[in-house]
Amino acid sequence: MTLFLKPLKALSAAILMAGAACSQPVSEGAGATGTSWSINPGGDLNAFFDCLEDQGATLVSAHRGGPHKGYPENALETMEALLAEAPAIMEVDVATSADGVLFLLHDDTLERTTTGSGEASDYRWAEIEALRLKDESGAVTPFHPVRLDDALRWAAGRTILQLDIKRSTRYADIARTLNDQHAEDRVVLIANTLAQAEILHRLMPETMISLTLNSQSDLNRAVAAGVPDNSLLGFTGVETPRPRLYSVLNNRKVEVIFGTLGGRSSIDAEIARSGEENRYADLAADGVDVIATDRPKAAFAALQAAGRTSKAGLCGVNKH
Repeated sequence: MTLFLKPLKALSAAILMAGAACSQPVSEGAGATGTSWSINPGGDLNAFFDCLEDQGATLVSAHRGGPHKGYPENALETMEALLAEAPAIMEVDVATSADGVLFLLHDDTLERTTTGSGEASDYRWAEIEALRLKDESGAVTPFHPVRLDDALRWAAGRTILQLDIKRSTRYADIARTLNDQHAEDRVVLIANTLAQAEILHRLMPETMISLTLNSQSDLNRAVAAGVPDNSLLGFTGVETPRPRLYSVLNNRKVEVIFGTLGGRSSIDAEIARSGEENRYADLAADGVDVIATDRPKAAFAALQAAGRTSKAGLCGVNKH
């Protein structure tokens, strides 16, 4: 592979050589266990979530695609490995290279999650795709960064991608990519503010948006600003469950997302330390429709044990 280095900043020869091998293709068949799950909303994401709510089923959303030992964040191989064990929405991060390619990366810089270093936006895609991804321990894996359009192609019929759009990425470029991939109705866009939600809805009116909602007033303001409640998922934080708020949102047919993620002080970490896995099912009973978690397999197992997951074959959730 020929790499075109920018004159002002180049990756070191050692880094480039370490990443020069092409990534192995992600398999098209079943996962490592011989079976795999899939989530296929069938072209109507709002109806898909309504169907799950009617069942009393709660989904897990895998933070950064569900990384674990040997499998890095924001990697197709990681997401496919997770689907072998649990049906999960995949939350991923979208950055932009110096030459305008949208790809999956959480940090502004490369060194934590790849064999590169420096600002990711300083490098062209040909340089970035040659890097290898690191897992959470810092171990280098055989896997490489992936373009957003490739991730969308991979996800079709497999799962829903939840896109966390980074500062380097323009909303208009997201809209163009979704349109090119006919993916407007099988992704969720993350908005942290109402202003962001307004722009995203104007550009992509068919796409659902996850918006931080802390009260009914927040929801009313969003609707008044032109973002209809049937286009919204309500993100309700990562600290204290609020069943009364969940009831308000669910009564408006706005599905509730609650985050158990967040590092050593997170609810995920508390559950892992205490062994109180039933707390995931308690959140579902409180009215949470989607649990955003760093422990997707454990959360799914707890929900399944409590009868809080969709039965295979219903609402587009299938086991193959």
